[in-house]
Amino acid sequence: MELETPNRQRLAYDELLAGQWARALGRKNRKSSAGRVLQSDGKLAQDVRLAFGHALTGAQERSIDEILGDMAKPERMLRLLQGDVGSGKTIVALCALATAVQAGSQGALMAPTEVLARQHFATIKPLADKVGLRIDLLTGREKGKQRSDMMAKLAAGELDILIG
Repeated sequence: MELETPNRQRLAYDELLAGQWARALGRKNRKSSAGRVLQSDGKLAQDVRLAFGHALTGAQERSIDEILGDMAKPERMLRLLQGDVGSGKTIVALCALATAVQAGSQGALMAPTEVLARQHFATIKPLADKVGLRIDLLTGREKGKQRSDMMAKLAAGELDILIG
């Protein structure tokens, strides 16, 4: 049986097109849902940049500008920040989180694994301490009283950012 027949090519095309349409419709529906406008004068994000101690790259600055532009809109933000290991995604995320905190909200940085969450916490904690951001780490290891105390602090507004 030949795999590259016109019928198979057409079927593959139809499946690809249907998948793209489904994703586009889902994205449109999610994007049309109301979001929250999170805007600030940028002072806290600038403090994070200064505490970082290194100049951000042009790509990092553009990413931050685009993210903050999306956060200032009343629509939900649908954005993927992609880059190589060590390319500075964490500092970009922290600047966005700082903007949310300065706008009166709390933020969460979610990692796909506990190991990565702990790495993010170790990287972010010194910067957060320098600029006065109150952060903590929540993973599956935190149980019982420790977990409930952390959740109470979060509910009371005593934490700005939770990493998990």
